[in-house]
Amino acid sequence: MFGIHIPALIRLLAVFVLILFLIRKKVSLGNTFFIGTVCMGLVFGLGPLAIGKSVLTSCTHVKTLALTAIVVLILILSSSLDRSGQMRVMLDAFKGLIRSPRLNLVLFPSLIGLLPMPGGAIFSAPMVKELGARSGYSPARLSYVNYWFRHVWEFWWPLYPGVLLTTTLAGIDIIRFMGFMFPLSILALGVGFVFLKADTPPEQRDDAAAPSRQPVRFLISLVPVLIVIIGGLGTGFFLSAIFSDWMIAKEVGLILSLLVSIAFVWIRTGMDKNACREMLFNRNLMNMIYMILTILMFKEVLEQGDAVTAVTGDLLHLHIPVAAIVMILPFLVGVVTGITIAFVGSTFPILIPLIQAMDPGAALMPYMMLGLSIGFVGVLVSPVHLCFILTNEYFRVDTATVYAVLVKPALGLGAMALVYYAVLRAII
Repeated sequence: MFGIHIPALIRLLAVFVLILFLIRKKVSLGNTFFIGTVCMGLVFGLGPLAIGKSVLTSCTHVKTLALTAIVVLILILSSSLDRSGQMRVMLDAFKGLIRSPRLNLVLFPSLIGLLPMPGGAIFSAPMVKELGARSGYSPARLSYVNYWFRHVWEFWWPLYPGVLLTTTLAGIDIIRFMGFMFPLSILALGVGFVFLKADTPPEQRDDAAAPSRQPVRFLISLVPVLIVIIGGLGTGFFLSAIFSDWMIAKEVGLILSLLVSIAFVWIRTGMDKNACREMLFNRNLMNMIYMILTILMFKEVLEQGDAVTAVTGDLLHLHIPVAAIVMILPFLVGVVTGITIAFVGSTFPILIPLIQAMDPGAALMPYMMLGLSIGFVGVLVSPVHLCFILTNEYFRVDTATVYAVLVKPALGLGAMALVYYAVLRAII
């Protein structure tokens, strides 16, 4: 009955504003998306039974179960590497490979960024501080270095939940997605380093590091990550080639490789049984499972309520460019939440069918690149981003001082994403 009197766009925006309000009030993301799911269903004419059916359908879908398993196993692996001391071994081995403190300064947080960990920037902060003392950078610039380079892989690295959720929602092959998104990491590294070099003091080379070079030790420490990447992708390709109709063949390959990697870490380090139990039955894992399920519930209810079809008509009438919508919504949620999976989960279920309806026949990949990139710029400049808060606290600098360093590379990255979007639109 709401549809007779209230335009679909207004109804959708009302639910969207409610989601932002709940996030700002620090309601858990799982509860936020669940409330948003129910409200979305109601304002688009779905009754309680229809909403319940959509919820059940989304929760029991094989893709949902596979995605949930992958994210949970990634978090267990990250926690295992941290608690077993393997992450420290990896970084110590890497530290002796390169003499340049400035290069180590950039590469250390980048290396940490290969494994997604909540607040992971604080892990590399002590080493960045130690190397920064020899490089002559101010605390604000060291905070920027630690924060920026920690996040350069989040556009495409397959261990990040935001990447996995994007490919699942958009139905894009993960290898193809990684190939198109990888240049953004190169751009992020480049723009980050350019603005670092803009205020570069003379460097003191670390000659003492030369005798301790241990490339073999470093490669051995990387085995758990290599098992996941090489083993996961290889097994996924193998299974999808044999079982071409199996829709989660590649996901199963990644699940198996994650299980092997976790077992390798636990056995090799003699992980205590109590520690293993704590990681398996961790409240954060339960919260993550709940959040993923509610995000996919939200997507299912949007589809069942024909919300996007109705909203598309309103947007076409207003002549709002689809690319503008693809940038604005993810950026807004990214700034408000400081969490990639939050803007992906709340906006991409709306944007994907909207793109397909408003720009029929267009390739989805350029729009997904644009939405993920601009949304992530919002995450990077968010004052509530956990890594940003922890890094600034560690280096004892105020937010405004770090923003003075951070804003320029963030704007540069956003501008280059727009150029890359135009290139992809021209070639795909």
